[in-house]
Amino acid sequence: MEKYKFELNKSSSKYLQIYNYIKKLIIDNDIKEHEKLPPIRKLANYMEVNNATIVKVYELLENEGYVYKIVGSGTFASNIKLKKEKSIEKREGLIHFDSGNPSADMFPIEDYKKAINMALENDGSSIFNYDEGKGSKDLRDKIVEYLREKKINTNSQNIQIISGAQQGIDIVCKGLINYSDVVFVEEPTYNGALEVFKSRGAKIISIPMLDDGIDIGILKLKLEKIKPKLIYVMPNFQNPTGISYSTYKKKKLIELSEEYDFYILEDDFISDFPFDSEDNLPLKSYDKNNRVIYIKSFSKILMPGLRIGMVEIPMELQSQILWAKYSSDISTPGLIQKSMFYYMKCFNWKQYLNNINNIYYEKYSLAKKLIDEKISHKLKVRKASGGINFFLELPRGYLSYDFYNFILEKGVVVTPGTYFFDNTMDDRYFRINIANASLDDIKEGITIISDNIDVFLDNYKEKNNLKSNKIFY
Repeated sequence: MEKYKFELNKSSSKYLQIYNYIKKLIIDNDIKEHEKLPPIRKLANYMEVNNATIVKVYELLENEGYVYKIVGSGTFASNIKLKKEKSIEKREGLIHFDSGNPSADMFPIEDYKKAINMALENDGSSIFNYDEGKGSKDLRDKIVEYLREKKINTNSQNIQIISGAQQGIDIVCKGLINYSDVVFVEEPTYNGALEVFKSRGAKIISIPMLDDGIDIGILKLKLEKIKPKLIYVMPNFQNPTGISYSTYKKKKLIELSEEYDFYILEDDFISDFPFDSEDNLPLKSYDKNNRVIYIKSFSKILMPGLRIGMVEIPMELQSQILWAKYSSDISTPGLIQKSMFYYMKCFNWKQYLNNINNIYYEKYSLAKKLIDEKISHKLKVRKASGGINFFLELPRGYLSYDFYNFILEKGVVVTPGTYFFDNTMDDRYFRINIANASLDDIKEGITIISDNIDVFLDNYKEKNNLKSNKIFY
């Protein structure tokens, strides 16, 4: 307990001081990876604070990825995230299969410069004022046209401009989710959404993913016992698996939402491109009952730093979601909105999307071919029908933490599966993301993984990173 001793400053928040102190112990490796932290009551007594303060500290550390919890056993340090950040910052020449951001050489810099100048010249100083709550009417009208190509029939009144998909998830949750409300999610799913749901105090129930989408049988069994406020899904090229829903499952999910009276939060980040999918239409295109809240991000198809996207919102939910947006940042910057409008209007948006489709499809096809040839006979690979993600499974008894560190030393960065599960007990999965990698990097990186899998499996056989049985005391 001696290492947890420090003097609290009475002039600032106790829980933040303790949080920063323990975080530094983890970063400096004074608290080792997988080391058990003191029980809440014991640490509270030692630091002379109340139990609620330590509860808050541990929750914040968990949300930030510094610790993880095992029910019935306690709280443990998990510095994999920090090791990842330190290693990547210090080392050059790594092949990045961990970044979902598109490669910078795909950005339409010159044309977008012109779009910005057009916004400045045509709209002048007005674009630096706070915009109307829902966003630029010009941009919303242009998005309505864009959505029509995706078989989504809507109008500008239903469109809310947002500062990226993450904000979209956040404001929908602020508007709809109260403490202890139930949210269903796919398993595995996008970590950013999990963190938002947890921050609202929601009860998360995970539904497994099959090769053609969410497991409808298990979903129906859950719905018969529990009523969710909403279900969060990525029906096309899901993150992290790359799975796409069949047309049947898209229609069935909407049917169930009407039957059991819940909303569907659809997160669409790359359905613009068909890849190998037989149906890349958004779930929203099948929605006749206004059950789908549709979030569309432009991060993966344009430039992520713009932080712009949209939400199509059923009329009865608009007031609370509009207020949630206002409380987050009042409005998305006018210059960003107007430049996006002029880019979509004046620079052949359809041709741009076609070019990006060709780039992504070439990357996806190459990665799929190499994974099928070099890795699929060694590891289980989820059946992706397109997109930028491949989800692989190590044999039972192996941990993705171990594999992450092992393959990092060989020059390749992957993402451990821990980030995509609400329950981290069974962590043997990892994700390969090809958005940022070049074709040469894809060839080299997958070859490195293939050449070293057998070595890893031999060296780490029956090894368990939670070796110490102290966790059971």
